[in-house]
Amino acid sequence: ISNYGHLTWEWANGLRGYSYPLIFASIYKALQLLAKDDVQLLIWVPRLAQAVLAAFADVKLYSLVRHLENAETAKCVYFCQLCSWFTWYSCTRTLTNTMETLLTIFALSYYPIKGSKMGSSCKYLALVALAIVIRPTAIIPWIPLVFSHFLQEQKKADLILHNCIPVGLVTVGTSLIIDRVFFGEWVLVQLNFLKFNVLQNLGTFYGSHPWHWYFTQGLPVVLGTHLPFFIHGCVLAPKRYRTFLGAVIWTVLVYSTLSHKEFRFIYPILPFCMVFCGYSLKHMKAWKKSAASFLLLSNLLPALYTGLIHQRGSLDVMSHIQQLCQNSSQSQAFVFMMMPCHSTPFYSHVHCPLKMRFLQCPPDLTGNESYIDEADVFYSNPLGWLNKEFYNDTLLPSHLIFFSVLEQEISSFLALRGYEKTATVFHTHVPQGRVGSHIYVYRKKT
Repeated sequence: ISNYGHLTWEWANGLRGYSYPLIFASIYKALQLLAKDDVQLLIWVPRLAQAVLAAFADVKLYSLVRHLENAETAKCVYFCQLCSWFTWYSCTRTLTNTMETLLTIFALSYYPIKGSKMGSSCKYLALVALAIVIRPTAIIPWIPLVFSHFLQEQKKADLILHNCIPVGLVTVGTSLIIDRVFFGEWVLVQLNFLKFNVLQNLGTFYGSHPWHWYFTQGLPVVLGTHLPFFIHGCVLAPKRYRTFLGAVIWTVLVYSTLSHKEFRFIYPILPFCMVFCGYSLKHMKAWKKSAASFLLLSNLLPALYTGLIHQRGSLDVMSHIQQLCQNSSQSQAFVFMMMPCHSTPFYSHVHCPLKMRFLQCPPDLTGNESYIDEADVFYSNPLGWLNKEFYNDTLLPSHLIFFSVLEQEISSFLALRGYEKTATVFHTHVPQGRVGSHIYVYRKKT
């Protein structure tokens, strides 16, 4: 829309599809046409859109359980979902994992589970297909569910011919056409994604974890204080919910085989878990009020802390950079972020053609054994790297942005080249490795 910006290596290699970003690009375009595209709206509108969808999904989960069980159980499931700290933390973020989770809830409300009269093969399969287009991993929790549906379906041939094939062709076809328009060539993003993450296992480039990580850390952290309720609910829930439990266990097992692990990857199974948590809460007759109070209070603090305080510096520092857009010297400004790559947002939070650069970290796709990315090269010797990169004063950035842990190491470079600190931004109470407690903004004296 604005003819400037930055595309990461995933786009150059066709690992990301345009279907999901198209939603936000359309919002941006509408704001531009209405002449309301100021930077605050560009930052907030996508989050608000995501929040509205998340609210709809929560209500869908409530009505599904009410339909399958009763209003009391539905209220308990709804309560558990609403006070989950991880839901608070993730549901408004514009990550593909978030959209994958929301579409999973929508699809679940049409899934033909025993006792459901709202089941619609076509609707739930279409929503699952849409989730797969947005993030191919969405297929994982649905494998046991679709398989279970197939086994109990009387008209198996009809299901495949009248539902699976048409839905698959329409969604994959639409996704192919959208990507053809924007990439300028035919790209099957889902295949590239599978090749990169599973066949080549290149995700390990971004860190690897032991096989048991999801069982020992991932799931316990994501569920938080809901964990005992989840376990209790699994014991209590009727037989027909075994497919939900199967989807949870299966998903965790599949993700455990991949060496690169993140909390957000298992976000889509959280709604399944909440059904069991709600079931547990409903059956705590005398203890129900105490249990509900415990859940709410124990989740409120982590939700508020992770949502409002923890690692907020990478967003706050962008407002300092954005101010450069108002200055008359915008054309001379050059901002260099010397941080672990993708630590901060980029042009969406600046909204002007400011010259910016960050340390790159694309994985090597050529099979070079001795490959080291730019960020790693920089961190192995920051001072040497800076002196070599900016050997001439005319090349120097006007602004340097980096974590506090780096300051001492490059202090001689800053002093020699005439940089002064203009802002200190709080980031986190738990600094780790290359990530410091604060972010510093240094400006070159003119």
